[in-house]
Amino acid sequence: KWYVLGAGNNTLFTQDYDGVLLTPVSASRTVLSDDGEYVDVRVEAAHDWDEFVAWSVDNDLWGVENLSAIPSSVGAAPVQNIGAYGAEGKDLIDTVETVEIATAKVKVFRNEECGYAYRESVFKKDLKGNFVVTYVTYKLSKHPVFNLEYGNIRTRLEKTGKEVSLRLVRDVIIEVRKEKLPDPAVQGNAGSFFMNPVIAKEQYQELLVKYPDMPHYVVDENRVKVPAGWLIERSGWK
Repeated sequence: KWYVLGAGNNTLFTQDYDGVLLTPVSASRTVLSDDGEYVDVRVEAAHDWDEFVAWSVDNDLWGVENLSAIPSSVGAAPVQNIGAYGAEGKDLIDTVETVEIATAKVKVFRNEECGYAYRESVFKKDLKGNFVVTYVTYKLSKHPVFNLEYGNIRTRLEKTGKEVSLRLVRDVIIEVRKEKLPDPAVQGNAGSFFMNPVIAKEQYQELLVKYPDMPHYVVDENRVKVPAGWLIERSGWK
């Protein structure tokens, strides 16, 4: 019996684990290519996720800034398809390198082979327990790619009175996250494990009559996403 435990930020043990815990420790980061438009960065599984985001911002590389302050290791990111504030890991991942448990052979998954969906991947379902992630290669932009429409990020940025920059976006994201979630290094917690429900546009319009302040984000012409946080607050369960 075995289980891969990365940083362990989304895991709360209620009793001893009856088996072997495998924890990645290698945490290198290597720039593979730079074509003037994009930079490919290969990162080992144990690398702290937010340290990778900070490094990207310090080097003027766009794409991961909206995923700031997510407590995770890089190896866990492609399994969960981590996301926050309108950004998802799947939009930046080029390849995921793994070791197959049954054969001990290396297998590289291209992005399109990972079965990515909202907080979903083949590593969570069909291939769960079959592979251990060793490296993830990310494709980051050298040119500004603003992603500010989710939640109140744009409003927060405007309130600063400063020109929008990569560093400012990261700082605002961190500020908002600190208000919403406790730091797992201070208070043990499983983070935000709620998924925002996606509903039919017609259903949203019906609900809007009763709840005119109900926020939403357009998924496509037929569906919208309703923030789980808003639903929890309105239910009185926060």
